[in-house]
Amino acid sequence: MSGGDLRTAVMRALTQIRPGDGEADVLISGRVSGVEVGEDGTVRFSFHLRPGDGQDLVRTVRSAVEAVPGVRSVKMNMQLPQMGGAAPRSRRGGLQPGSVPAPTPKPGLLPQVERVIAVSSGKGGVGKSMVAANLAAGLAAEGKRVGLLDADIYGPNIPLMFGVQRRPSVTGEKGREMIEPLEAHGVRLMSLGFLLEKEQPAIMRGPLISGILKQFLEQVDWGPLDAMIVDMPPGTGDAQLSLVQTIDLHGAVMVTTPQEIATGDVRRGVKMFERVNTRVLGIVENMSGLVCPCCGEEIDVFGSGGGAKLAEELGVPFLGRVPLDPKVREAGDRGAPTVVADPDSAAAQALRWVLARVEEEL
Repeated sequence: MSGGDLRTAVMRALTQIRPGDGEADVLISGRVSGVEVGEDGTVRFSFHLRPGDGQDLVRTVRSAVEAVPGVRSVKMNMQLPQMGGAAPRSRRGGLQPGSVPAPTPKPGLLPQVERVIAVSSGKGGVGKSMVAANLAAGLAAEGKRVGLLDADIYGPNIPLMFGVQRRPSVTGEKGREMIEPLEAHGVRLMSLGFLLEKEQPAIMRGPLISGILKQFLEQVDWGPLDAMIVDMPPGTGDAQLSLVQTIDLHGAVMVTTPQEIATGDVRRGVKMFERVNTRVLGIVENMSGLVCPCCGEEIDVFGSGGGAKLAEELGVPFLGRVPLDPKVREAGDRGAPTVVADPDSAAAQALRWVLARVEEEL
């Protein structure tokens, strides 16, 4: 089948899918746009989620396209609901750089939130999400009203770490819709992971990331909170700049592992927050030593002392060490932060110490 014939067949299959009774098909309604069919049988298109759309519709669209003879693979570019209006599109149908305006500082954006704390690092894989999840769960266990915003757009792990895979509901009148956050372990949660298929990558450019963060801050019904924890992505890019340009952060907690290759990246992260006038509350050294279950000897898998040394060098508080503990991984995979799942473990005790130091700094 030629490329043109295959595209015609794909478009015909999409016209058969209607989201609801009496509603136009997914093409006419604008949910699917920018359909491209490659010579190798790869089909690419954008899917614009609307308030009220469920995962079943996304799966139906994917299955219908995959069932077309000649289609070898399907690449869907998922787009968040555009509250109060249609999703902006270019002539090719996808969101392009500049289609979502960069956020600007907005005083009073979260009037019911007492404090906003970012958990960040210049490097991936150091345990930012684990620290953020346990800080949030630890505060909730103290009776605080807590929200956790997963700003790691490309790697949203908070849904798995809290054992929540449902889709949030959208409430309110047309043009004033609000996303209702989900809740687990006493923490209110919002993540792009709730809006994507399990294996769906977030293929997005910088301006769209800014728009998503702005939407998660403005159009999620967080309610009154004593603290909001923001789990940041690695690096010093769009997400970090968008957050500090949109709201006034009360501080940032930096997470590192002991080895120099990690502390070097975290050093750049600290400098970034300093340059945008955001206070660094301190540095957490994660994966700091593994206690052998056989002999009890502590093994410095990633070295030791790198976080404390970096904190001293930069003149910021050292918040504590969290050991490398298999129970942390087990708790995260089960969907329960360590301070909840295994409160007596060495890691949980260390994380509660970190939380106490953060509260002191605030």
